Amino acid sequence: MAPRRTRKRKPPPDRHVLYTAAVQSLDADLDFARKAYRHHAGREPFLLREDFCGTAALACEWARKRKDRKAWGIDLDAETLDWGRRHYLDHLGPAADRVQLIQGDVLSVKTPPSDVVLALNFSYCIFKSRDLLKQYFQSVFKALKPGGVMVMDIFGGSGALEHNVEERDVETDDFDGNPIPEFEFIWEQARYNVVTAEILCHIHFKVPGFKRMNKVFTYDWRLWTIPELMDLLAEVGFSSTVVYGHGWDEDDESDGIYRRRTFMDNEEGWLAYVVGGK
Repeated sequence: MAPRRTRKRKPPPDRHVLYTAAVQSLDADLDFARKAYRHHAGREPFLLREDFCGTAALACEWARKRKDRKAWGIDLDAETLDWGRRHYLDHLGPAADRVQLIQGDVLSVKTPPSDVVLALNFSYCIFKSRDLLKQYFQSVFKALKPGGVMVMDIFGGSGALEHNVEERDVETDDFDGNPIPEFEFIWEQARYNVVTAEILCHIHFKVPGFKRMNKVFTYDWRLWTIPELMDLLAEVGFSSTVVYGHGWDEDDESDGIYRRRTFMDNEEGWLAYVVGGK
C-alpha cells in the first residue's frame, strides 16, 4: 500500500508581524518625534532611545533612515528582543552597528545621552503608582541631552472607561516592504476600575485560513490622564510640556494630523502625544 500523503500545515501567523502591521506606524511616529525635537531644540536629532521597545522596530527604522543616526532599544523580554535581532537588526546591513538592544529595566538601565526618548503604545502605563511613574520620568530626564525630548502617546475618552471592542482590517507591508495579506485586528478594553483607574486590554487577530487568535497580547495598565503626566514631568525637571492632539474629518474620524493643543473636547475616543522638553 502506498504511503498516505499528508498535507503540510501552513505555519501560524507570526504575532510580532501582525502587531507591527496593526499597531505601529513607524514612519509617522519617527517623523513626529523628529518634528517635536526640532520645535523644542531648534536642531536635528540624531540619537534616539526606544523604551519598552519590544522588537525594536522603531529603533531599527531610525538608524536605517540616515547614516548619522544611532539608536538604543530597551526591553525586559529576551524572546521579543531576540525576534527583533533576527527579523530587523540582522537585515540592516551596516546600520546594525548603530543600534544597540539592551535587555534591562527602563527604571535603572544606563545608556549614552539621547536627543529623543520614546515611550509609545502606552507602554509606560505599566507603572500603576505615581511614585513609580515619577521614578521612570526621572530616569528619562537623566538619559536626555540638554534640549532633548521625551515623547509619549496617550488615549482616553468616554469609551475608554467601559468595555469596548474595536475591529479594524489591516493590509500593509512588512519591515522589508513585502505585502502582508489583509487580516483583522481586534482591540478589546475588557475592564476598567474607576477606583484605581486600572484598565485591562487584549489584542486579538483574525487571519484568513486560521482560527481566531485570542488574547495574543494582554495589557494590565493604569490609564493615566494628560494633566497627571504634565504635572509629573514638571516635577522631575522638564522645562516644558506640550500636548499634540489630532483633529476630526467630516465623518468624525481622526484626520491623523497632530497639532499643538491647549484645549481638547472630550470624545468617545481620542489619541494624543505628550512631549516633555528638557
